[in-house]
Amino acid sequence: MQITILGAAGEVTGSGYLVQTARANVLIDFGMFQGRGAGDEKNREIDPVVPARLDAVVLTHAHLDHVGRLPLLTGLACAVHATHASCALAELILRDSAKIQEGDAARENRWKERTGATPDAVALYGTAEVDAIVSRMRGHDYEQLIEVADGITARFQDAGHILGSASVELRVTEGGTTKTVVFSGDVGQKCMPILRDPVPCPPADLVFLESTYGDRDHRPADETFAELRAILEQSAWQKRKVLVPSFAVGRAQLLLHVLAEIARDGRSPVVPVYLDSPMAIRATEIYNKFPDDFDDESRGLARSGQARREFANVNLCVTPQQSRDLNESWDPSIVIAGSGMCDGGRILHHLRHNLWRRGVQVLLTSFMADGSLGRKLVDGAKTVRIFREDVVVRADVRTVGGLSAHAGQGGLIEWFTGASQKPAAPRVVLTHGEDRQRGVLAQALTGLGGCTVAQPKRFEVIEI
Repeated sequence: MQITILGAAGEVTGSGYLVQTARANVLIDFGMFQGRGAGDEKNREIDPVVPARLDAVVLTHAHLDHVGRLPLLTGLACAVHATHASCALAELILRDSAKIQEGDAARENRWKERTGATPDAVALYGTAEVDAIVSRMRGHDYEQLIEVADGITARFQDAGHILGSASVELRVTEGGTTKTVVFSGDVGQKCMPILRDPVPCPPADLVFLESTYGDRDHRPADETFAELRAILEQSAWQKRKVLVPSFAVGRAQLLLHVLAEIARDGRSPVVPVYLDSPMAIRATEIYNKFPDDFDDESRGLARSGQARREFANVNLCVTPQQSRDLNESWDPSIVIAGSGMCDGGRILHHLRHNLWRRGVQVLLTSFMADGSLGRKLVDGAKTVRIFREDVVVRADVRTVGGLSAHAGQGGLIEWFTGASQKPAAPRVVLTHGEDRQRGVLAQALTGLGGCTVAQPKRFEVIEI
């Protein structure tokens, strides 16, 4: 068996693995490269690495950096296996991605026409390509054994990262011998609201382990949520308008959960909550369709109908006009809007209209990449540029760390060692992390004894 690393080697985007035996070709994830240096050429780079014939695609979860290049597999004839919730979220995310790709290409071609250049921009993919992938999707339960190809079975175990996220256990039989390979996917933090804790890695011959935060730990979750609640409650008493940039899938639902808890406690004034993100609205509706994937507390709230009633109290801004009306409002409120790093989406309009006001608070809860508007706010910029306009920052900018959907170093090691506190496999391959993070985690894992650690480059082949 050979496993080729297709991406996320020394970086955190573009996840993908090609598993090949004498009888089958199976793709594990096929994510989009994002961030600096992730141009169209890198994302279009499929052949000759991926064979024309695939027997199965298996997805760990629905984030774009794990599913975003699937529509490029034109003519795909095999099934795309995922958990039920991942199928629903992947469709949402891929359709949104296609809309963005088509819009970007159209805008570039209009600009080229105005400047006399040839309008030759082509979308990475469009709605038709997404339709083809969605038609191949097959949803499965956690812990179900699935025969995905000749001699290969798969099993999904809850990874606790986002709704439907999973670690994938492959059992591969060749020549009468069965080997077990586990792909961690993105491993979530323990004790986070809504989702269950990650299921530890099963015994295996080889494990591919993510390393996003392999160099550090997060602070305890209870401290993080206590700080978040304190800030929101104080803002309510101070009658402030609070702007919360948020990712549409995962973070927005977590924020709504915390706000519902605050409302339930009744210790602070009631403040209107606005969810100003059509994609986050649709994602939340999908979350509400899969309560069996929640932790015990959230599942109970969902089954009692309380969660749906609380969501009904949230003001949903679907149309652009509703969002514009909210821009002009000076009333105390909490506005959750995309995008999480403040580099696009409706949050830009809210920031443009409100950053210069002293009575406004901007609450940053997401990771902010270097160069993003969110990073500039975190770093204390006095003036920022939004829509070609310089905007003075007079608002109170606060940050709350520790809300990551990725486990820290301790959580990754705990996932890998389980209750036995011993390595789950004699070989571990670190991916989905920058080289510094991979290197620090590699040292920690090597210190456990009993396993060898590899840090491959893109297109490197791992044999077992």
